[in-house]
Amino acid sequence: MIEYIKLFWEGAPEGEPSVILYEVDTENERLALRSIDIFADGCTRDIPDLYDGAIEITPIPTVEELNAHVWGEEFHACLIEKAEFEAIWESRFYSGSFLKSEE
Repeated sequence: MIEYIKLFWEGAPEGEPSVILYEVDTENERLALRSIDIFADGCTRDIPDLYDGAIEITPIPTVEELNAHVWGEEFHACLIEKAEFEAIWESRFYSGSFLKSEE
């Protein structure tokens, strides 16, 4: 089963994505199939292989785990539909919210 996660990074440092979208294979150790970095200006970077060149492959936490703030108070996540992920992947632009509370 594939799960789509939108991760908000509140106060992301300059040059880092404010929002990250993940396409997660829940039946393969929760590894990401694809990812999209979204920057504060709405520009995006499609990442077809999150693990390309990675030394360590780590699974993507669940929305519940991300919202438990184990990785920090600045991270907030929610599930999204495949259609939203695909639209941003194809258009390479994001015009949505950068704050979880505005979702």
